[in-house]
Amino acid sequence: MTASTWSWARASTRDPAAYRAGHRFGNRLLTGCVARLFGDSFEDMLSGYRVFSRRYVKSFPAHAAGFEIETELAVHALQLRMPVAEMPTAYGARPEGSASKLNTYRDGARILATIVRLFKTERPLLFFSLGAGATLLLSLLLAVPLLATWLDTGLVPRLPTAVLCSALVLLSALLLACGLILDTVTRGRVEAKRLAYLAIPATRGVMRGAGAEDDGNATLAAKAAADAR
Repeated sequence: MTASTWSWARASTRDPAAYRAGHRFGNRLLTGCVARLFGDSFEDMLSGYRVFSRRYVKSFPAHAAGFEIETELAVHALQLRMPVAEMPTAYGARPEGSASKLNTYRDGARILATIVRLFKTERPLLFFSLGAGATLLLSLLLAVPLLATWLDTGLVPRLPTAVLCSALVLLSALLLACGLILDTVTRGRVEAKRLAYLAIPATRGVMRGAGAEDDGNATLAAKAAADAR
């Protein structure tokens, strides 16, 4: 099957300065989060060396402005069930005198925030269901002592706690309703993007050096974000 996007996964290297252990750990952690939430198709989600087909580019609404763009690119492909391909590539150290623009903790936090945002917008039913379940569980934990006291004495001595339990149950119902409504909206939006993707015919060509077929209108995305690493 013709891949709609190719990415080059950074392979392990003997030079510790090329691909530091902290960066490898963060990459595995963030890639694992995306795999659990959206599907497992990438070994190196944060690689900035990518090739896109024309139909991928025309269906992709870019929102990110920094290193979190790779997360949006990966989730977009997974959400639309696009055929993707990945191949390992050597990753060498930066030239002497150059400096990386990547801030490990700041940019890692931005990528994690992007994953949470995409989780909310692309899988709203699961996101809001987790919130609804948490508030309902908290309400039940607070209500158990009240119920036991009421069964023993027929009184509710802690009225504010009873009101809080009722409010938490209402909040749980509201969160679940929001999830159901937004899930319907998201399904319509995904279908529209899928139709935009399929509306562009795939032109078949051969990617040199890859030994596999890819879209002839592919665009090489060796971005500044990738060069900065």
